[in-house]
Amino acid sequence: MDLTFVFPCLNEEKSLGECITKVRQSLEKAAGLRYEIVVADNGSTDRSREIATSLGARVVPVSRRGYGAALSGGIEAAEGKYVMFADADNTYLYEHALPLYEATSTAGADMGIASRIKGDIKPGAMPTLHRYLGTPVLTSLINLFFQGRLSDCNSGFRCLRKTSFQAWAVRSSGMEFASELLIKALKHRAQCVEIPSGLNPNPPDRVPHLRTWRDGMRHLLFIFSERPQMFEWLGLIAVVFATLLQILAVITGPVNFLGLNIFDLHSQALLLLAGLVGTQFYMYSCMCYLRSSDKPSGITRWLINMDEGTLFFLLSGVMLAIALVVLSVFVIWAGSSFAGLNLTHTLVAIVHFLSVPLLLCLGLLGLHTLKRYEQ
Repeated sequence: MDLTFVFPCLNEEKSLGECITKVRQSLEKAAGLRYEIVVADNGSTDRSREIATSLGARVVPVSRRGYGAALSGGIEAAEGKYVMFADADNTYLYEHALPLYEATSTAGADMGIASRIKGDIKPGAMPTLHRYLGTPVLTSLINLFFQGRLSDCNSGFRCLRKTSFQAWAVRSSGMEFASELLIKALKHRAQCVEIPSGLNPNPPDRVPHLRTWRDGMRHLLFIFSERPQMFEWLGLIAVVFATLLQILAVITGPVNFLGLNIFDLHSQALLLLAGLVGTQFYMYSCMCYLRSSDKPSGITRWLINMDEGTLFFLLSGVMLAIALVVLSVFVIWAGSSFAGLNLTHTLVAIVHFLSVPLLLCLGLLGLHTLKRYEQ
């Protein structure tokens, strides 16, 4: 089989038949092309399965719910060397099925994308927020982080070499499947091509499966999770820089620099905030490394693989230091008959030096729990 066309399907009886017909009309223009149409049914309760079967499509039931899960099930069941897919909502230009296949196979590419942005987007077909903010921002991030040259990361009309897809080990079950597919392809240095296509408006009586903010955030989270080095170094730089300046503030006290009063209480509070945020960024990168094939730096690798006995004594030491600080402050306060204390500058610095290790230890607790007991 040369090509398998996969439609992910969940209650698409109103549009599925027309989509199958349009794809067949396009592919039959190529003499001798051996193809099949597969409907990856994700639990439809309407007549979608019957319609697909009546039009000669092969129905593949996929029990795991989600857009990505349906596509993965359909692709795995495909018999074609190349696998093409598009939504079954009658919004894509299915007449471009053959041009997309020819562009991908002729170039020997691993992936071909029918770009909506480069093509003709009909009025009302794409919400303004998606067209001018969501898709451009996500596409730019993918291009920046993974050295891509794409125009439309959210296009759901693509053609893949099946063996390449299997090598990429795509796992997402939701809408973020689209971003993962591109990122895994770019990280494997896959060859990608694009053709201009377009988009038609949704049928007036169809309720879209896409939820803008939820699915957009899922795309963003996946993009970030595949770039842990950025958060690792951003976090380390923020923590080290803020801590060094905090030490300098303790040594020098408030300083007038070029007419600015620095290293006073407000500066110390902002440095404390920078240290806490940097620690959180760093721990986020450590969490991402648990599921990423990317290699962390030496210190991060040591923390991730730290012996649990060492973690116990590290956490115990930090908690003991906090207890001693609290006890010392109470003793000083009691010694002054519980009057006001002028320890603010010192305490802010001490809170900085203790809270950063404490957050690090608590993050490591969660990290090692996930590493040891996740299924």
